[in-house]
Amino acid sequence: MSAKAISEQTGKELLYKNICTSAAVQNRFRYASVTAETDWARLTQDHSWLLTERLVVKPDQLIKRRGKLGLVGINMDLQGVQEWLKDHLMKETTVGKAKGVLKNFLIEPFVPHTQEEEFYVCIYATREGDHVLFHHEGGVEVGDVDAKAQKLMVPVDGKLTEDQVKEQLLTQVPDDKKDVLASFIVGLFNLYEDLYFTYLEINPLVVTQDGVYVLDMAAKIDATADYICKAKWGDLEFPPPFGREAYPEEAYIADLDAKSGASLKLTLLNPRGRIWTMVAGGGASVVYSDTICDLGGVDELANYGEYSGAPSEQQTYDYAKTILSLMTREKHPLGKVLIIGGSIANFTNVAATFKGIVRAIKDYQGPLKEHEVTIFVRRGGPNYQEGLRVMGEVGKTTGIPIHVFGTETHMTAIVGMALGHRPIPNQPPMDAHTANFLLNASNSAVTPATTRTASFSEPKSPTDTCPAKKSKAGLPTDSLHSILWPLKNVVTGDWKAKATTLFRKNTKTIVWGMQTRAVQGMLDFDYVCSREAPSVAAMVYPFTGDHKQKFYWGHKEILLPVYKNMADAMKKHPEVDVLISFASLRSAFDSTVEAMQYPQIHTIAIIAEGIPEALTRKMIKMADEKGVTIIGPATVGGIKPGCFKIGNTGGMLDNILASKLYRPGSVAYVSRSGGMSNELNNIISRTTDGVYEGVAIGGDRYPGSTFMDHVLRYQDTPGIKMIVVLGEIGGTEEYKICQGIKEGRITKPVVCWCIGTCATMFASEVQFGHAGACANQASETAVAKNQALRDAGAYVPKSFDELGDVIKTVYDELVANGTIVPAQEVPPPTVPMDYSWARELGLIRKPASFMTSICDERGQELIYAGMSITEVFREEIGIGGVLGLLWFQRRLPRYACQFIEMCLMVTADHGPAVSGAHNTIVCARAGKDLISSLTSGLLTIGDRFGGALDAAAKQFSKAFDSGMIPMEFVNKMKKDGKLIMGIGHRVKSINNPDMRVQILKDFVKQNFPSTQLLDYALDVEKITTSKKPNLILNVDGFIGVAFVDMLRTCGGFTRDEADEFVEIGALNGIFVLGRSMGFIGHYLDQKRLKQGLYRHPWDDISYVLPEHMSM
Repeated sequence: MSAKAISEQTGKELLYKNICTSAAVQNRFRYASVTAETDWARLTQDHSWLLTERLVVKPDQLIKRRGKLGLVGINMDLQGVQEWLKDHLMKETTVGKAKGVLKNFLIEPFVPHTQEEEFYVCIYATREGDHVLFHHEGGVEVGDVDAKAQKLMVPVDGKLTEDQVKEQLLTQVPDDKKDVLASFIVGLFNLYEDLYFTYLEINPLVVTQDGVYVLDMAAKIDATADYICKAKWGDLEFPPPFGREAYPEEAYIADLDAKSGASLKLTLLNPRGRIWTMVAGGGASVVYSDTICDLGGVDELANYGEYSGAPSEQQTYDYAKTILSLMTREKHPLGKVLIIGGSIANFTNVAATFKGIVRAIKDYQGPLKEHEVTIFVRRGGPNYQEGLRVMGEVGKTTGIPIHVFGTETHMTAIVGMALGHRPIPNQPPMDAHTANFLLNASNSAVTPATTRTASFSEPKSPTDTCPAKKSKAGLPTDSLHSILWPLKNVVTGDWKAKATTLFRKNTKTIVWGMQTRAVQGMLDFDYVCSREAPSVAAMVYPFTGDHKQKFYWGHKEILLPVYKNMADAMKKHPEVDVLISFASLRSAFDSTVEAMQYPQIHTIAIIAEGIPEALTRKMIKMADEKGVTIIGPATVGGIKPGCFKIGNTGGMLDNILASKLYRPGSVAYVSRSGGMSNELNNIISRTTDGVYEGVAIGGDRYPGSTFMDHVLRYQDTPGIKMIVVLGEIGGTEEYKICQGIKEGRITKPVVCWCIGTCATMFASEVQFGHAGACANQASETAVAKNQALRDAGAYVPKSFDELGDVIKTVYDELVANGTIVPAQEVPPPTVPMDYSWARELGLIRKPASFMTSICDERGQELIYAGMSITEVFREEIGIGGVLGLLWFQRRLPRYACQFIEMCLMVTADHGPAVSGAHNTIVCARAGKDLISSLTSGLLTIGDRFGGALDAAAKQFSKAFDSGMIPMEFVNKMKKDGKLIMGIGHRVKSINNPDMRVQILKDFVKQNFPSTQLLDYALDVEKITTSKKPNLILNVDGFIGVAFVDMLRTCGGFTRDEADEFVEIGALNGIFVLGRSMGFIGHYLDQKRLKQGLYRHPWDDISYVLPEHMSM
């Protein structure tokens, strides 16, 4: 949602902080908030004026007309306020249909004034600009301001001046107040623009000799502008509408939504209700709510919500478990139902999201059975068959009644089943699979009969589906071109006319963003449509250099150019006239404005959701001036079968083929929702000869192009014989269709349904999934618009569930009268399935190139040898514990982890003179980078330097295991002429012991359960030091033998496993890892000391050339 209401206190705080005006704004920041927990002593200490001034008190909970409801206490002292609050605070009250508890109150200074000093001012946004309303008589009795007030519209990108305000708004204001009011209104308007308000009302605004007083204020802010206005806004709170509580679960889902690229929404309507929904898609979620309410379930509907935009398995799990937790807190005598519904997804992997839901169902299987929950599932889209199979399986294994249906079942049919209005079919869904890319072999020209079950509605007579006024479908299209229609794209002036045909068989596009999956989907669509060349000419991605990207064209591989900047792409591809923008919400505006600088671009599709409305309106204005058609924002795009598709529209290739989108039909549609547009593809393909063109204009309040823009294009396109419009609650665009039908500009049959009819049944306002799906007045409700369309002559069903039946009725009439002649079906060419997708579906297998058993980064959380990273930190296993997981695949005992860490510490460094450190220093001084210098040092590690750990462990283990006594071992090594690895030190001796060894020895002796090999090595040391005092067990040798003892006795390894780790070099890893710390230290030390290039001194080199050479 974009426009969100804020509390009066928040609105005034923003106003007082940021308004810039010469008018003296009084009582700045003089307000106090009161709740049931308020400490009055502290409150009066913080706001001393409460003790000295007359006061006003009122609830601050988004309640309209508080004065008329008797909810304002006026001209009281503090004691009077407290007495007044006793009668109101925490008391239940009814406002309209909403019933709620008064919890939050605002206390302000009382402002003595006369009625003549009260004024009304309001600013609100529309598509064309911002409207400023002013009335010289404000206050409680202001009445119908829309009819009374003076109005001034500031166009998008326009400025408001004081002269304009005086001339157009203040005509009935006394002269002595005009300057003050003009300055304040201009300052207020600038504040409204700068802080991205969408609505701002002050009533009354009081102007006295002392200055301006803002008494009552109501405001909404565009929440999507958070990334622009965060510094000025601070941390805003958006309270729920009066009559609905703010639940922590709603805040939790809102937080998940904010952290995700997907969309996750949850509104609790009635936590005790028995009907719960978990619906995929902003449009589909509204349709399901409508159907539940239509069937009498409004009082039992527990929640509204939606998930969309390809959430991950973990995100879906978190969303599902929240809903399951809520619905299993209180039992219902009739049991409960959970409707897991959705339209046909365009790009979401249904099976992947269902995995999260299945996990949640398994976790809650006990409570679900205890609360007698029955689950109904209907879904379509990529890999939906596997998702439905898994969902059905979990029902069988858990014993929870789960009924699953696919695209063969009408989207909302499961609602009738869940509420007992229709029987639950016994037969399972059709055995289809995403792998079925080939068409049915049948070449019949007749559209196959629908396989979905009938509508749940009562049998109806033919008149039920006819419009209230007879359609003029029989008029020839050509005779209508002379009829004028006052629409923006045909008006005179600076604006250019827009193209009737947006996409052709040879349309070329540039895709902004590295969306390789969407591009491959477009190329596959092009191929099955028998296009001669791909529709994607190039891609633009500013975060890499120019390069080529590989894609498939049918069976062969092709390369598409990727450009760093748009200018190069446009220059090198002048044939391109469409831009598809996958830019983020933060960069979509800039990239779209840049694209419109190139005259070759006629159509732009903007996929991003969450672009601030003010920026969208600027894009619309620029597009109108340049004759560019914008589809979006917040859309999946559109499709023209046989010609072109935008990004992920239409879903994957199996759905393209199932819905016959590879060739044109006779029906064109326009909807707001992307998911519902794919549902329309399915419905239209099952009831008619198919889709000619379909566009999803997007769910934002101000889509770049409107319903009427596309309906008029369809009207003027000869190949289109009938039009389907899926409207929505919010806005008034559908009334233009009514006007077009009445005036004869639209003569083709229009089947129309506006979703959101449930909104009028709810006690409090509900913001649906789409930002624009909110009615601000009665005319914007879906019920009002459906009736207006019916009265105008459109074909309007009784509910969405009947939409397919009405479409089929109209289509059959057009076939009967010869307007439509169904064409012969021609099978499209086959396209191979991508390897990655075929593997995900489980259709193929191939040996992996790599195997790993220590780490898995693919899920929501990093896993080390089966232990999640969260658990790693919670258990505080340390570096030694992590090394145990990654090297040995074991959770080692704490003493073993500590020993490993001690080994790393004592081997970290041994001064700059040793070969590894020396090499690192020389490299660093030669100007090499950290990695090169470190590698140089590490390459010296071997048998002569640092490699004694493994060798010592092997020698001592072999001797001990073979039964040799220490003297035999020493004598054998001497006889064989071999050094005993781990024995001897250049400096240290029996008389000058190495403290590193001593520290480790003390720890091992105290903590290890057994030290047999270490004891053996110490006995060897006694023999060697008796011959020479420096032949001690050195630190390498000690670590080697102690490590073997640890592996053999810690209880985590078999003897063979312990020996294998020694054999494969695990112990040398300790030295490499430990010494890397020291090498990095030497590198940083040399850089910090700014040491120059190292050159070895001559006097430290013996030049021993042959004598004849030296002469």
